Amino acid sequence: MLEQVTAVVRDVAQHVILPRYLQVDRQVKLDGSFFTEADVAAQKALLAALQQICPAAAMGEEMSEQEQEEQWQKGQNGLWSVDPIDGTSNFLNGLPYFAISVAFMEQGKSILGVIYNPVTNEMFHATKGGGAFLNGARLPLKKHVPVLSRSMANVDLKRLDRQLAAKVAAYPPYASQRNYGACALEWCYTAAGYFDLYLHGGQKPWDYAAGSLILAEAGGSMCGFDQDDYWAGSPWQRSVIAALDPGLFVQWRDWVRQNR
Repeated sequence: MLEQVTAVVRDVAQHVILPRYLQVDRQVKLDGSFFTEADVAAQKALLAALQQICPAAAMGEEMSEQEQEEQWQKGQNGLWSVDPIDGTSNFLNGLPYFAISVAFMEQGKSILGVIYNPVTNEMFHATKGGGAFLNGARLPLKKHVPVLSRSMANVDLKRLDRQLAAKVAAYPPYASQRNYGACALEWCYTAAGYFDLYLHGGQKPWDYAAGSLILAEAGGSMCGFDQDDYWAGSPWQRSVIAALDPGLFVQWRDWVRQNR
């Protein structure tokens, strides 16, 4: 299944997404977020091809909320979760930091994840119990000294509550911080060791389904703001505290919770 999924993802990237790169106009959803003709076309192509691989329920970011919830309920024994272009704003503005994200889930948890940046040709993938890889190289690619004050963090400030965002901005416990606006790649870059820490205030299933598996299979740790079991709570608004190194994860988790 993994080989088939990666082939589908590459094909859709080459024939549906990249020909539209810098060629499409933005449209606005009811929640104010952007989408494009490329998002819609890529989702249609992905879901059709994936259901040929396994005819399960299928949920995409560009569906209505009602359709997404219906597919989630139908998909407890098998669900495709798809974000056709994660990082649409980057895609629209010509920033080469966006990706296709595909996961296969059972009982609400991911067992296969594929994330592909077609501009950089970075293909991240993982299967439950099978490890995580970037273009065939096992993740992580590098490890850092597990000291919080020397760490590089990926923090999405926009989705944090005011108190935590203010503490992170004014008194960060780490050495440096980045955020490039594509959740799927944020997970992957943490799994690779490019980032030591990850923090996000709330993600939808297509944001975390593939990436969380890739980080877990790379040996990383994760939890939510209010629960140690990352998979507990609502699947529709899942916060993330994560790190690649287990000792660093404990330091980071404790700091975040103490400063909320």
